[in-house]
Amino acid sequence: MADYKQKLGQLMDQIVSQGASDLHLGTGTQPVARVSGTLTPLLTESVIAHEDMQGFIDVLLSADHKKRFLETQEIDFSYAHGDTVRFRGNGYFERGHMAIALRLIPKVIRSLPELNLPPMLESFASREQGFFLVVGPVGQGKTTTLAALIEKINTERTEHIITIEDPIEYIFENKKSLIDQREVRVDTSDFHAALTSVFRQDVDVVMIGEMRTPETMATAVTAAETGHLVFSTLHTNNASQTLDRIIDSFPANQQDQIRIQLAGSLAGIFSQRLVPRISGGLIPAYELLVTNNAVANLIREKRTHEIQTVIETGAEEGMVDMNRCLADLVRAGEISVESAYSRSWNPKTLERLL
Repeated sequence: MADYKQKLGQLMDQIVSQGASDLHLGTGTQPVARVSGTLTPLLTESVIAHEDMQGFIDVLLSADHKKRFLETQEIDFSYAHGDTVRFRGNGYFERGHMAIALRLIPKVIRSLPELNLPPMLESFASREQGFFLVVGPVGQGKTTTLAALIEKINTERTEHIITIEDPIEYIFENKKSLIDQREVRVDTSDFHAALTSVFRQDVDVVMIGEMRTPETMATAVTAAETGHLVFSTLHTNNASQTLDRIIDSFPANQQDQIRIQLAGSLAGIFSQRLVPRISGGLIPAYELLVTNNAVANLIREKRTHEIQTVIETGAEEGMVDMNRCLADLVRAGEISVESAYSRSWNPKTLERLL
């Protein structure tokens, strides 16, 4: 392979045309795509040699990124392919060889209805302040959901929006809002430094790509308390686990304070999973917690384990229970019963709903 940029472009075109979400490149294997959640080798492609991986790395990474990759053996990056798509990438080593995972990020930011997400979600884009989290395992569409929320604000409201990401994924164009996108280690040293700076930047809305440290969490909650609308993500399963993760990340002597702050600032928590559709492709299953007085009291009183019951009985306030969502998808013929059970946190409850 002489022209690695051209070869990489061809592989990326295949990913787009197949409707795949990811491309994996590794020494000694053929390129592998993830299509509708399933890994599929690109059988028409040659096995990638060590020098091919070096060629791909030279195309994908700037000189600074490459230097850091070779020093730390891990790197997050983004890569624009033409004018239509971008990829979020991670470079890593396995058994002494370089490997790359690339996630497709479409140029067009789809709306919440186009993503098959609940109408209630749109209300969080209308708020003046508060802390809203989108949670779930890696690769379940959290970034895409956040992008849809930010784009709704961008389309309908005149706000100053700052995103803090590692790396920048979706690219926003100013519509009614002014949007500044800051990339960690390119535009700012880290998430916490960038988030601390927003208090001096006349910001209305903040989107934090991921909350990785207690300092970032504490500053995000404070920003929500002080009149900002703050969106972020966590790799947790559901609402109660998310709250426990945030609170438990603080020393014991600070946990009561963070409980009080969360009770006052949390707007809601949205948890999602992408489930294989019977007709092909993926469809989201989700849970939505909308903070009300009962939820705020449970957070303050160290009774987060009872929040699941509030969600199950809160449909009138727009709350959505994961099991009910899965059951509705099964009844609508969208997903199989097996898929529903594999995504359920409480299969016995799901059994009663089916």
